[in-house]
Amino acid sequence: MTDRRLFPANARVVLRTAAAEAPGRTPVDGALQNITAPLADLLSGPDGARDRQLVFGDDFLTLEVRDGWAFGVSAKDGYVGYVDARRLGPPFDATHFVAVPATHAYAAPDVKAPDLRAMSFGSRVRIVAETHKHFETSDGTHIPKPHLRPLAQPFRDPVTVAQMLFGVPYLWGGNSVWGTDCSGLMQIACLAAGIDCPGDSDMQATDLGDEIAMDAPYQRGDLVFWKGHVGFAVDGETLLHANAHHMAVAYEPIMAAIARIDAQEGMRPALRRRL
Repeated sequence: MTDRRLFPANARVVLRTAAAEAPGRTPVDGALQNITAPLADLLSGPDGARDRQLVFGDDFLTLEVRDGWAFGVSAKDGYVGYVDARRLGPPFDATHFVAVPATHAYAAPDVKAPDLRAMSFGSRVRIVAETHKHFETSDGTHIPKPHLRPLAQPFRDPVTVAQMLFGVPYLWGGNSVWGTDCSGLMQIACLAAGIDCPGDSDMQATDLGDEIAMDAPYQRGDLVFWKGHVGFAVDGETLLHANAHHMAVAYEPIMAAIARIDAQEGMRPALRRRL
């Protein structure tokens, strides 16, 4: 059965490369656009439920715009859905990404200048000039230099990235410093470390790393999967995960988390993988 989340077609159009799998729908090549708002929900349908989120500068291949909704594909992970068309604009070739939990884009290279836009970790920008303390972006805003990192220089350790987001509130389908869920945290961390990562935990359970024995000693970066949930081992005894129990990205002893989830949900870990 075709996975709706990854199949680039709706009732009317289909990405040309998948046209053979969607007879009766109009094949299109799509138009590459970028997210131009601090945050955009990727919905299952127009006015539908949030599946995931995109942040400023994320690439989106628009296949159709209808009644104010853009249907298309998130370039970072292939996730298919609908985005408010007002949050999309012309594409640009990003050079840097926000490498701190959050920053602001200013009207001028001055900390007292008006802040024009809040930006989450992972937001992407194109740098065109610089002053002593700020980078200037292609849309004329200015961002403090310590807050950006070249795309060509990813982080080395995804767990370090995840730890930067400690305390971020839990949000189902979230992918930003304003809210994330378990798989969102995993994706933010892995992408920042140059590791391809799908959007949902069931996809991550097949695509990330290599499967290891359930009784293997825990190492930093090990992934622990329950049905519908995932977390990072920070060390041999500690889990870091976005979860609805704490309503935040939180640390929890691994054995305590296993016992708590078993008691509350009747679930034991189903899989372990190592990056």
